[in-house]
Amino acid sequence: MKASGDNGIYKRYMKRLLDLILSFAAIVSLSWLFLIVALLVRTKLGSPVLFKQKRPGMNEKVFMMYKFRTMTDERDEDGKLLSDDLRLTRFGKFLRSTSLDELPELFNILKGDMSLVGPRPLLVQYLPLYNNHQKRRHEVRPGLSGLAQISGRNAISWEAKFNLDVKYVDNVSFIQDIKIIFLTIRQVFVREGINSETAATMEVFEGSKIEEK
Repeated sequence: MKASGDNGIYKRYMKRLLDLILSFAAIVSLSWLFLIVALLVRTKLGSPVLFKQKRPGMNEKVFMMYKFRTMTDERDEDGKLLSDDLRLTRFGKFLRSTSLDELPELFNILKGDMSLVGPRPLLVQYLPLYNNHQKRRHEVRPGLSGLAQISGRNAISWEAKFNLDVKYVDNVSFIQDIKIIFLTIRQVFVREGINSETAATMEVFEGSKIEEK
């Protein structure tokens, strides 16, 4: 579905301008918070302070995403990393529940890899698992937050999350983006939907068990 009228103009031109203005303003105004979180991560979790991982962006173009580190590098006797729930410390859980670990993604937004609002960038290895409906989430830049994040975050199923992502793609608008931004701020304080029912964060996506729409 193509955006039309004012929404089409917003999607093509104004959305990126809004991303540039707000991400730059946030980086400048929150520079003190970046420094504090970086020092705490270095003290409590060690180096590196930043977690870097390749993620697919708009049109499935892969970019390097930045976050503050939330897990240790603890390994078993064979040198294999322990499971997420064992490596995720109390401090790491705090960073995730408050979304402070996401702050470095503001630089991804400034670079143009991401947007303030859009489907969250997932793992590169998920790309071959999407059906044609789910692939449409890559028609826009991935976001720091999105419709799925304010509708349950990690507490909803993959299918529900992807359906919300595509719904967002089909209805990009200034009003919706502003609403999502404010609801995201509210959610940070409420701290809802951080974990799924069966995992420390979200279960691994193994492909959809539901027929394509």
